[in-house]
Amino acid sequence: MASDLSATRAVASRVAAHLVGKGQRAEAIEILTVWASAANDAEGHGLLAEALRHDPGHALAKAAFSTMEGIGQDPALEAARAKWTAPALEALDKDQRKPPAGGWQAEVGYNNNVKYKDHIYHIQTEDSGAKRPHIITHLFADGGRILKSFKRSYAEHATLTGTALSDIVRGWMKGQHKEMFILLRSGALDGVIAGKEKGGMEERFGAPDPDALMKKDKAEAKPADAPAPPPVVEPVRPSAPVAPQLPIRARLHVIRALGDGPVLHEIRGDEITLGKGGDIVVVGDRFVSDAHARLRFRDGKLELEDAGSFNGTYLRIRQPVELEWGDTFIAGDQLMVVEQNPTPNDGPDAYPTYFYSSPKWPTTFRVSQSWEGGATGMTVVARGATVQVGRAYSDLCFPNDFWLNDAHCLVEDQGGFIMLTDLGSRGGTFVKVKEPTRLVTGDELLVGRTRLRVEIVQRQSQASA
Repeated sequence: MASDLSATRAVASRVAAHLVGKGQRAEAIEILTVWASAANDAEGHGLLAEALRHDPGHALAKAAFSTMEGIGQDPALEAARAKWTAPALEALDKDQRKPPAGGWQAEVGYNNNVKYKDHIYHIQTEDSGAKRPHIITHLFADGGRILKSFKRSYAEHATLTGTALSDIVRGWMKGQHKEMFILLRSGALDGVIAGKEKGGMEERFGAPDPDALMKKDKAEAKPADAPAPPPVVEPVRPSAPVAPQLPIRARLHVIRALGDGPVLHEIRGDEITLGKGGDIVVVGDRFVSDAHARLRFRDGKLELEDAGSFNGTYLRIRQPVELEWGDTFIAGDQLMVVEQNPTPNDGPDAYPTYFYSSPKWPTTFRVSQSWEGGATGMTVVARGATVQVGRAYSDLCFPNDFWLNDAHCLVEDQGGFIMLTDLGSRGGTFVKVKEPTRLVTGDELLVGRTRLRVEIVQRQSQASA
């Protein structure tokens, strides 16, 4: 019956998508072509189009098209048909969709290759299941050698069922996977890689907190690898009206400006605003709003937040950071936006005629250049899991941008979360500030195209006095 075929095809499409996500593309194409060729109709054409997206030249896809047109039968296609029967698909679909309750199978893990210092490493995170409720993450070097492992127990949550447990386990897996990625890319595991420090299994407790790793080096003292601030030069005029009796609590050193003005700004009060009409006046920068950014001392710590500016406020990253769809970052003088790839619309027309193109890379995201006024410039779809931005030898290449390094920064899909990493560039990579963010000495911010370096003068003893 047509309704039975339609239902089985829906199962086939769902199972194929799951297999593609696990890297089993060949099996997915078998399923799609088998059930596409079951009838020459619009549903079949849709399944065949999906198979062609994965591999336009696949022999089974061509055989399925011939079968649908009544040209003949192909032995390889018939063998696949005997393998992927409706009961086999339903059993596989049922197994994939079981809720993670009680003694059910473990959650599907994360597996990613990561390039660091011209070497490829592999990070693997697996769930051992509710009967052995712990998550293990391994960092592999060449040849499958395990350098470092993390283990976390979620036994305290193992009594939960259904999506409640699934959400916790998936979140913990993602967080622990991200912890290993950040430690590798930050250089924290260099001693283990070199054999100078002990690797092996490390047991960790509580929910993963990868964001804490990003902020670990943010002490009030100047970081060891941060460039020394320029010599203090007193401004010709004060940047904001301040009470002379108030002590200096922080300074902003001007690294780059588009107009004339002081090379140093002093912060004395609890809160100041940067902008064309702010307490600190940014001169000659058309990308700056009247009230652009706000600096505020809260509990003795300096915080930065955007003041509702049109173009946003940006902070230089120290460690890899996670991006969400639509997030923007700045490398050199280029404003970039990270976007999820749209659903393919290259299916067959009513005749049917199939759309053919260059081979498509299996990918989930793209990075686009944003021009002044909001127009989109160059766009690059990730080749697999990465997009590199730079002045040369990069996917997004801007040879005339002085502020870019040849290999400047990298955007990666790491098991379903998008990570931005600076590749040791001299000019830095900046992300948009979306919430109040604590600053320390050596931090750099972008207000429009004006670049400022933070120097904290107030010490902890002063803050608590």
